[in-house]
Amino acid sequence: MRKAQALRGLGLVLLIGGWSAMPLHAADEIRLAPAQAQAMGVATGPISRTDAATGRGYPARVVVPGNQLHIVSAPLAGMVESLSAAINQPVKKGQRLATLQSPSLVEIQRGLLQAATQAQLARESMARDEQLFKEGIIAEGRYLASRSRNAEAVAALAERRQALRLAGVGEAALHRLEKGQTLYGALDVVAPANGVILEQMAAPGQRVDAAAPLFKLAQLAPLWLEIQAPVGLAAGLKREAVVSVPAYRASGKITQLGQAVEEGSQTVTVRAEIREGAENLRPGQFVEAMLAAHEGGRHWHVPNGALVRLRDQAYVFVQIPAGFRAQAVRLAGESAGDAAIEGDFKEGDRIAVRGTASLKAMWQGLAAGGE
Repeated sequence: MRKAQALRGLGLVLLIGGWSAMPLHAADEIRLAPAQAQAMGVATGPISRTDAATGRGYPARVVVPGNQLHIVSAPLAGMVESLSAAINQPVKKGQRLATLQSPSLVEIQRGLLQAATQAQLARESMARDEQLFKEGIIAEGRYLASRSRNAEAVAALAERRQALRLAGVGEAALHRLEKGQTLYGALDVVAPANGVILEQMAAPGQRVDAAAPLFKLAQLAPLWLEIQAPVGLAAGLKREAVVSVPAYRASGKITQLGQAVEEGSQTVTVRAEIREGAENLRPGQFVEAMLAAHEGGRHWHVPNGALVRLRDQAYVFVQIPAGFRAQAVRLAGESAGDAAIEGDFKEGDRIAVRGTASLKAMWQGLAAGGE
C-alpha cells in the first residue's frame, strides 16, 4: 500500500490507498468511511455494562487494625515462672497466659494489709471520738482531727487496692488477701481480650522488668489491607468501593484514601477493611488486591486495546455514522486483558477495539499510514 504525506497550510492530509481524511485538531469527531476504517485495521466491538470494575492486581499488605492489637506486658518486675499460651494459639478474655514470681507483688500486698489495719484503727478512733464529742467530753477539734485521719487512711487503702488491680490481681483475690492475710508471690497474667497470640516475647525462667512485653495478641477479624495504588487510579477511587483478594477468597470495601504520595513509587496508600474471608489472610502477608469501582457509578467493560491515553486522560473512540468520536472516560479498574470505565454511554454503543493507534494519530492531526 502506498504511503504519502502532504502538509497543507496549518493542517495535515492523510493519504492512504488513494483516499484522504481531514483530521480534526481540536474537534472530537473523526470522519471515516467503513472501507477506510477497514483498510486502517480498525475493528469495533460493543461496550457492555458491568456492575463492578474488574480490578487490576495491586500490591497490598495485610495489617491488624490498631484497636484490635494488644501488647500484654508484665505488670510487675519478676521472673517468668511458666507460660500457658503459645504463638498462633486462640485465647479467650481472662485466660491465663503466663505466671510470674514477683517480690514486688509481696511488697504491695504487705502495704495493702498495713493500710487495711490503719484504716480499721482510724475508723474505730473516729467512731469513738464522735461519740465522745456528742457527749460533750472532747472538743470538736479532736473529733475533726480523727475524721481527717480516717479519710487519709481510707484513701491510702484505696491506693493499695488499685495498685494490686493494676498488677492484675482480681477482686476475689483481693478479698481473700484482706480476709486471710496470706501473702503470695505468684501473679497470673491474663488475656485482655479474645484473640490469637501473634508473638511470644518471653521465656520461662527469664527475668523481666515492669511493663516488659510478654505477648502480642490480636483479633483477626476484620483485617485491613494497605494497598499501593497509582496516583492516577487513586484519584478516581471512592469510599465503599469494592476490594477483593481472589487468591484467598476475601473481600471488603475501601475505608480510607491516603493523601500523601510515595515519592519513589508515585503511589497512594488505600486502606480497605476485609470482612469476608478475613480468616484466610495473615497479618504481615503481602497479597495482590483487586480494586473495583463504586457500585453507584456508570461502569462499562471494555478491552484494554480500546483505551488510548493523552497526557493523564483516557479516551475511547465511539463509532458514529460519520466515523468515530473521541470520548473521555474515567478508568475505574484494569486487569491483564480488560478494563472498567465510567462514561456517558448507552446500551448498543460500539467502540474501536483495534486500530486505535491510527485513530489517535488522526485525532491529533498526525499523519500515519499502513503498509
